[in-house]
Amino acid sequence: MRKVRTFTRSCSALPFLGALLAGTVPASAAGFGQPVPWEMSRQIPVTENARDILNFEIGLHWISFAISLFVLGLILWCIFRFGEKRNPTPSRFTHNTAIEVAWTIVPVLILVAVAIPSFRLLRTQLSDPKADMIVKVIGHAWYWSYEYPQTEQGGGFTFDANLDEDKQPRLLQTDNEMVVPVGKIVKIQVTATDVLHSWAMPAFGFKIDAVPGRLNQMWFKADKEGTFHGQCSEQCGQRHAYMPIVVRVVSEQAYADWLKEAKTKYAAIDNGKSFAEAR
Repeated sequence: MRKVRTFTRSCSALPFLGALLAGTVPASAAGFGQPVPWEMSRQIPVTENARDILNFEIGLHWISFAISLFVLGLILWCIFRFGEKRNPTPSRFTHNTAIEVAWTIVPVLILVAVAIPSFRLLRTQLSDPKADMIVKVIGHAWYWSYEYPQTEQGGGFTFDANLDEDKQPRLLQTDNEMVVPVGKIVKIQVTATDVLHSWAMPAFGFKIDAVPGRLNQMWFKADKEGTFHGQCSEQCGQRHAYMPIVVRVVSEQAYADWLKEAKTKYAAIDNGKSFAEAR
């Protein structure tokens, strides 16, 4: 997949950020796969899409900061340069053509500079690469269920993932976890059985709405192993705050072992019927 390049890669003034994102992040690192107290930044990204979003956001912050400084400078300059003491007789000109042209053209150029990498990022997010595996995610009031189709490696089962209040981090753990292999393109097909939900995973850099009667899809490719936490991000009723999402990214061998174990643990489903009806 062609790498999405944004103008923000060259304008970031946080040199340690690139090293952090490029290196191997230990599972115990703060912000890895879950929120931390007093956190003001995004979770550590583990997909290319999440890293591009973070870089794009940093670039926007620097552009906003530069504009704010410029406007503040103009205000201070006007206060001191055109105060009553310096200008007892106020000027009577009505307009300045050059300034009016500048303050029209410059914002347009800024918006174009922002739009180009934004559209590139959207194109990558909405692309449809060949998936290594597919998982169907179904939102219920108020829990998630996951369907793994039958493949050569295994599958052909479904399971529910409910909130487990006895585990830590609090309100972010489930009794069962969605498990995927590291370095593989995973396509997520999302729907709901009752009301609107939203399957969101901050470390992967995406969220996707679960709409009754509709099958939405998105994809990710996690490049680090670990356990990652998300939550339903669409107000869906009384227990909306109690619909956590847990994705465990493991090695290929560990994933193959998990498939064998899950096949016997969870009840089998008629995969062909389930996916055909959803489509």
